[in-house]
Amino acid sequence: MSLSISIGQLCAGSPQYKLFWKDNFRGKAFNENYWSKIPRGNADWCRHMSNHHSLYDVKKGKLILRGVANKGIAPDDQEDYLTGGLYTKEKVSIQYGKVEIRAKLQGAQGAWPAIWMLPEKGSWPDGGEIDIMERLNDEEIAYQTVHSHYTYTLKEGKNPPQGSTGKINKNGYNIYAVEILPDSLVFSINGKHTFTYPKIHTDKKG
Repeated sequence: MSLSISIGQLCAGSPQYKLFWKDNFRGKAFNENYWSKIPRGNADWCRHMSNHHSLYDVKKGKLILRGVANKGIAPDDQEDYLTGGLYTKEKVSIQYGKVEIRAKLQGAQGAWPAIWMLPEKGSWPDGGEIDIMERLNDEEIAYQTVHSHYTYTLKEGKNPPQGSTGKINKNGYNIYAVEILPDSLVFSINGKHTFTYPKIHTDKKG
């Protein structure tokens, strides 16, 4: 997966955004002031994470993250597959604004690339999760989803609908975005609105 990312913050009294942070990966390696390698964990999404140098690269303005079969790449690692992953945890965060990522995804059976957000504080799922993009295998669509105590624990995934899909160019670059507003989350792919998750009034928690 290769990508560039930018974050804009809302300007007071204006519908326009002001650029807050941008990374076009112009150096020879990812900037450690912004990014950290994701450590391995027990959950499905991180159980193959590895810090092996062959899984990370920066070339010609592209961050490249690889997922590979572990055929002697890391002999001391018992996992059959290895993946590279980065996050901005405790380095870059935003409250309200627009997050936009331009990324190209290589399809393969079993591939599950994702670009998503968690709060700086709060346990899952109570703190919430914003999935800006998930893609499965070699599909021509991407999934955009909201998770929380309300949707996951209370199973309120349809009131309102917690996610949607959008068509992508499966062999090229696509722009995935979410606008984080006080009253809603607004998702889009390549500038085309996919769905809005509104803030609602309810007596249920989360």
